[in-house]
Amino acid sequence: MSDDLKHTPLFDLHAELGAKMVPFAGYAMPVQYPLGVMKEHLHTRARAGLFDVSHMGQVILRGADVAAAFETMVPVDVAGLAEGRQRYGFFTNDKGGIEDDLMFANRGDHLFVVVNAACKEADVALMRAALEPGVTVEVIEDRALLALQGPEAEDVLAGLNPAAREMRFMDVATLELVGADCWVSRSGYTGEDGYEISVPTDAVEALARALLAHEAVEPIGLGARDSLRLEAGLCLYGHDLTPDVTPVAGALTWAIQKIRRAGGDRAGGFPGADVILAQLSGGAAMRRVNLRPEGRAPMREGVQIFADETSDTPIGYVTSGAFGPTVEGPIAMGYVSWDLAEPDQRLYGEVRGKRLPVTVLAAPAFKSRYKK
Repeated sequence: MSDDLKHTPLFDLHAELGAKMVPFAGYAMPVQYPLGVMKEHLHTRARAGLFDVSHMGQVILRGADVAAAFETMVPVDVAGLAEGRQRYGFFTNDKGGIEDDLMFANRGDHLFVVVNAACKEADVALMRAALEPGVTVEVIEDRALLALQGPEAEDVLAGLNPAAREMRFMDVATLELVGADCWVSRSGYTGEDGYEISVPTDAVEALARALLAHEAVEPIGLGARDSLRLEAGLCLYGHDLTPDVTPVAGALTWAIQKIRRAGGDRAGGFPGADVILAQLSGGAAMRRVNLRPEGRAPMREGVQIFADETSDTPIGYVTSGAFGPTVEGPIAMGYVSWDLAEPDQRLYGEVRGKRLPVTVLAAPAFKSRYKK
């Protein structure tokens, strides 16, 4: 790998654990460990998996009107988010497209924002241009980020601090773990119950080792992270979401609260509002859907989708595709014409010159198990 790649604070631990490292978003990241992608995926579904996500961007926003200011960048309800709670959101552009998706938390006197690794420099520049000088944009450089996911995650983390049991999905709290103040949210990117933990860099290895010492926990790489999120119907920015995709086309209208929609008390006021608000009532040309290819052949990113076996014009395309170990078959996500995005719609993906049947799912292949 290139010497230009950045390392997370756990790089040496990954090497010690036998990880295969690959370039990802400018970092050397573990794609898998000796257990292998398939078993890592199934272990996370059955017990608990530990992910290093320190490549993500962590940002603190402070200011007297920080919630109102942040609402000028995102089409979601920031001002109404209770202290100690977290919400999903996205930056939009003037055409209504998604510049990045993100998580933000109300920490009382500030907002804590986590953005995608590949977009973090652009996101920080975007926030500084839109929010300063009224809001300070502080990039956190001295903290790492871990994710503990799976049905036994609660028992594992509660072994280090019993207060972890009291948290519910999208709660945030400061918990002392291995002697360090950690910013913990009950959330994740796998469809499983679990936690995301912002930890001081000088304590992250001690915390990772403490979690891995539990017999329920295995280290999990990017390979299983991708198949886990795809089974759960969770988007990967740069693939399933792009600056050309609106939240309506991206099937993310659930994340736009009523108060930010037409007729709401704080409707509009964000980039691309005219496009997005119009699409909320009238629809878009395409829509993101979860797909289940028939048979065993996976449909990877870029596969064209057709309405039938003989038509010449594609009506959609695959943006993510893989084998789903939990569902024991291929899974995919992509975009199809709005009128063909209904559940149980039978379509065809062209794989190596053959039209293979694929069905639009009413819900993701795996039903998420969050603790609400």
